[in-house]
Amino acid sequence: MRLSNWLIGLVAAAIFAAAWVLMNRPVEQEPFQGDIAGFSYSAWRQDPNTLAKREPTIDEIKQDLQLIAGRARSVRTYESTGISAQIPALASNYGLSVTAGAWIDKDAEKNREEVRSVINIANKVGSVTQVIVGNEALLHNLVEKEDLIRYIRQVKAETDVPVSTAEPFHVWLDPKNADLVNEVDFLAVHILPFWNGVPADQAVDQVMVHYNELRKAFPDKRILIAEVGWPSEGLTRVDKSGAYGGRGAVASPIEQGRFLRQFLVEAKKSDLDYNIIEAFDEPWKIKTEGGVGAYWGIWNADRELKPALQGTLVNYANWQWLAIATLALGLPFAIWMMRGELGLTRVGRFFVALLGCGSIMIGVWVYAQYSQLYLTWLDIVALVMIAPAILLLLVIFLVEGLEMAVNLWLGQTMRRLAPPPVPRRWKTPKVSVHVPCYNEPPDMMIETIQALERLQYPDFEVLIIDNNTKDDAVWKPVEAYINSLGRPNFKFFHLPKWPGFKAGALNYALTQTHPDAEVIATIDSDYIVRANWLADLAPHFADPTVALVQAPQDYRDAAGDLFKRMCFWEYAGFFFLGMKTRDEKNAIIQHGTMALIRKSALVQAGGWAEWCITEDAELGLRLFEAGHRAVYTEKSYGKGLMPDSFVAYRKQRYRWAYGAMMIMKRHWRELLPFGQSKLHPQQRYQFLAGWLPWIADGLQLSFIILALAWTAGMILAPNMMQPPLTLYLIVTLGMFFFKVGKSIWLYSQKVPCGFLDNLGASIAGLAVSYSVAKAVWRGTFTNNLPFHRTPKMENAPALIRGFVDAWEETVIAAVLIGSGIWVAMTRGAWEPSAMLWAILLFVQALPFVSALIMSMIAVLPFKKPANPLPGIALGTELGRAK
Repeated sequence: MRLSNWLIGLVAAAIFAAAWVLMNRPVEQEPFQGDIAGFSYSAWRQDPNTLAKREPTIDEIKQDLQLIAGRARSVRTYESTGISAQIPALASNYGLSVTAGAWIDKDAEKNREEVRSVINIANKVGSVTQVIVGNEALLHNLVEKEDLIRYIRQVKAETDVPVSTAEPFHVWLDPKNADLVNEVDFLAVHILPFWNGVPADQAVDQVMVHYNELRKAFPDKRILIAEVGWPSEGLTRVDKSGAYGGRGAVASPIEQGRFLRQFLVEAKKSDLDYNIIEAFDEPWKIKTEGGVGAYWGIWNADRELKPALQGTLVNYANWQWLAIATLALGLPFAIWMMRGELGLTRVGRFFVALLGCGSIMIGVWVYAQYSQLYLTWLDIVALVMIAPAILLLLVIFLVEGLEMAVNLWLGQTMRRLAPPPVPRRWKTPKVSVHVPCYNEPPDMMIETIQALERLQYPDFEVLIIDNNTKDDAVWKPVEAYINSLGRPNFKFFHLPKWPGFKAGALNYALTQTHPDAEVIATIDSDYIVRANWLADLAPHFADPTVALVQAPQDYRDAAGDLFKRMCFWEYAGFFFLGMKTRDEKNAIIQHGTMALIRKSALVQAGGWAEWCITEDAELGLRLFEAGHRAVYTEKSYGKGLMPDSFVAYRKQRYRWAYGAMMIMKRHWRELLPFGQSKLHPQQRYQFLAGWLPWIADGLQLSFIILALAWTAGMILAPNMMQPPLTLYLIVTLGMFFFKVGKSIWLYSQKVPCGFLDNLGASIAGLAVSYSVAKAVWRGTFTNNLPFHRTPKMENAPALIRGFVDAWEETVIAAVLIGSGIWVAMTRGAWEPSAMLWAILLFVQALPFVSALIMSMIAVLPFKKPANPLPGIALGTELGRAK
């Protein structure tokens, strides 16, 4: 271990630990000294498993009242039947006066029972000083006003205490309710600036504005602020009028303390009568009032006093421990990551340390967020189920970051770009070039063969294997051309019914290969190879450990076609970035075409895997498992054709991703980081790291489905369903922007293309995310996907084909965008979290919109501009780059 690694890790860990200090700077607010006029009190306790209401015992009520009596002079109750009927008498034992409440709902019989009970309590318990019949019953349309007035009159007639009903200030000020004002002895008013989106530092002024409005309107009525308070947790709300410049009401421990301390000072100065809502948190309100409703208490549900009235105001009371945890976990994790055989410069190692400590910070932050919330067992089960996906996404985040670091800040390279010195006795090996084909245009095949004729190599043969082509007019012209050459080293084979798809054809070619051939070369049927291909690369086999020499795929049909140009640069990233970093660790992905393979190694490995639709990548992995070495050159030695349509492009990527899942399932023992495997740890890492981004696409699809289901819940039950932003901000927005940002940054530094081509490559990559996601999920659970040949030379479809080709993505994009618009329009104006959720849905729609864009670009007339994106000669950069 280097001392510099310890210093780098310590600095990175200290940065994130210090973040807790910055996030928890204490707010200066004088603590409140003195008694509180009253608390709203509901005796219900929480069920420990479901957070539902649980009837309290008498002893539990006594414990609550004893806590309240130490802080306040009175309590307000909300119902007078059941166990709640015991509260007034018990409260009097602790010297508390009582505002007794009768709960009024839609059940008329229950209402009559409540009224009879509150009358009885008021007449028997001397500590009851006033009665409130109904709680926001008119606001929520629980009762007709005439019936409510009738209940009030009954209580007034049968008791000697003042009687009212509780409603928000605007209900009392409504002229239509003048008759209700005349019936009550005093005004029990709810003034809760939080629900109106008023910032906490402006909220007390707002309370006094409404209080004075009521005094002015009803000078002869005593006013009780029956509910006033602020929540300590929950979502932010914004005033719809925009009166506060976009600032909102934030539910947090700091804002709760700020508001209550300021209000209590003002209440004492103005001699207000009030009840703080509420004494204790009520977790069951999550189901009726959303996440905010559970957190209005001065004490939490476990009867622990919050720092709302006294003590230092910070959002995380245990932030020091969170900072220590970040440092204690982040430092060793960063050191462990930097121990990897990455060969990075100090800047690169510092970046890796930041990645490691940042991931620890995210984990600690998620814990801090959820440790302050009331969670049911259902919540916990859901978190436990989703936690592995979150953890895997964090691993993918680290893997993507490591790839970025290796590409940008690699020290001395370990690659062997030039062939080794050739021993005098070394004989140039005979090469057998295998060209499998199926139903390919004969003109294209003949062009491929003509390029092979020009190979400048002393000893080679070419085997053309046409398998399962049914139309004689397709394969016979190719056979005739081969026969016309008069060259015995060019052979044509037609296999009318042959199993195993491409791998089956290649295995047949092995049986027909010249016995003296030592190297097998494979190209796709559309490739035009350079004459020096074999001569330049065959000398690598002078090293007996080398079993594979791979040149990149390159394409010749991108000029003048915007769709193919975007595809070209999207492909290029794999060869300029991924393959070069994998070559550092002898872990390249064999991609079939332009590959040279030592024949003896191929035979010993068992030939081509006919069970796998990506037989090339699977063979490469087996060669590494056998202990062989591979060489990758980024110099282009041949150019092929790209898919002509978005359907073909998408299908190709689907096949690659599905094949990757097949390989992982078959080779999982060799890929595990523990156990016995002939693969070097860095080889295991590189193969898994190469496929993890595709797995991330699969996970993102599951999160999209969950997001839509959650949005539906927000539509059907707006009070119960609040957006789970903490997790989704990480797994969607965070991963998306990191992935896109990383791609654009790396392209700008390592891929020789301009900004527009960089952007086009990003769109092309996003466009196949959905196909990859589907392939990952299907490939995880099935093995029967038929081989999909990538179509070539397709005719351009009509405009409608652009929508048809991407119809699934278009539908999903429309649903996501529509859901986002609905959330923004119905809740976004006053709930920032809902607006953020809408933005999140819009971001999740981008890959699907990209698919539609790519599909339309593939079919619209501007696909062949007269002067396409000047300054770049496509198809030459791969050959030019070193």
